[in-house]
Amino acid sequence: MVNRANHRVWLAGGLLCAAALVLADLSVPSAAEAPRADSSAPAAAASGFPVASSARLAGDGKQTRFILDLDRKIDFRAFALGDPYRVVVDTPQVNFQLAAGTGATGRGLVKAFRYGLVMPGGSRIVFDLTGPVKIASSYVLDAANGQPPRLVLDFEEVDRASFAQSLAPEERPELKPAIAESSTATIPPVTSAALPPIAVADPRPLIVIDPGHGGIDNGTQSGGQTEKTLVLEFGLALRDRIEKSGKYRVVMTRTDDTFIPLNDRVKVARTQAAALFVSIHADALPRREGDAQGATIYTLSDKASDAEAERLADAENKADAIGGVNLGDEPTEVADILIDLAQRETKTFSNRFARMLMTEMKSTVRMHKNPLKSAGFRVLKAPDVPSVLVELGYVSNKGDLEHLVSESWRNKTVGSMVQAIDAFFAKRLATVGPAK
Repeated sequence: MVNRANHRVWLAGGLLCAAALVLADLSVPSAAEAPRADSSAPAAAASGFPVASSARLAGDGKQTRFILDLDRKIDFRAFALGDPYRVVVDTPQVNFQLAAGTGATGRGLVKAFRYGLVMPGGSRIVFDLTGPVKIASSYVLDAANGQPPRLVLDFEEVDRASFAQSLAPEERPELKPAIAESSTATIPPVTSAALPPIAVADPRPLIVIDPGHGGIDNGTQSGGQTEKTLVLEFGLALRDRIEKSGKYRVVMTRTDDTFIPLNDRVKVARTQAAALFVSIHADALPRREGDAQGATIYTLSDKASDAEAERLADAENKADAIGGVNLGDEPTEVADILIDLAQRETKTFSNRFARMLMTEMKSTVRMHKNPLKSAGFRVLKAPDVPSVLVELGYVSNKGDLEHLVSESWRNKTVGSMVQAIDAFFAKRLATVGPAK
């Protein structure tokens, strides 16, 4: 099997050569491209971060140009990735005030693009490409003739061999199937130094709440709602209710719209010696697959319990790819995790909590027809922390979406989850006993 490896392409801005792209339109955006009237715009300006007001593509399947209108010039780094082919642009934190749906459809060499916060102080744009490309030029234009500063990238079609030859010499021998990252755009690992210190003298169990997705990774979307926002609101409400009881300590993997790699979410639980890890999500079905509704609780399994569980795990496990994170050589600790999953005790506790959670939730929440499932979710792979992933409902289902945005529904669901947590720890502490 071909090994995975990083591919970094560092490109500086430059002048277009005589054979430059003759691409349309560095002129005033059309009405369709005009920036969205967004009530958050004043807050964005007040934050002091650069504002992106419009983005568009021009060109064809040979040469394609991307243009981003800004309120000031910014620094950036651009690099290409192979298998799947993408281009990643890293910038300082930017407030994207773009029209709804921007990037959902592509043109020319670009199938689609997405954008958002990828770490505190840093934003990212990821382009999904139709095949191998080279970045022919990339630069930022000064404001001129009444037009704003603009970030411009020109993509040119190349063959796979040429793409490989464009890499650094040590990376040329073969184009390796990996999702790579630039060493200059590495997302800082989540470490114990970045987290609240473990309160050794505090005997209360520690619970990690993991709102899925975030930043550049929106998760599922429907009716103007994004999964990343819905699950963050739910996670914060769950944290507040748990802390109010005074029985437990709580750590969140994220408390704002920030992208967190999957392995780092696991590290939060492990470095904090968590007693329970709860990942919060909301599913969606493609229209061609019909409709589904209700909450589902997942535990880890090497073999998915059904085709839908396998589909969902595959989708959730692509979160790092969406954010442009390295999925190359797995660190040793992850390999160890795959071995340590044989530990029956952790699996037993995970399954026990899942059953208790189902029992409590079904009295207040609409559940999926098969509410307990399992699959190979990467975020559940801590060998020493009981872990579950809760899909609160389907944003693709009108009724579920109405529940997900309802504060009343959220409060009831949070209450049932806290009752399950109480039942779980009451039984576990009784099993472990004071001597341990």
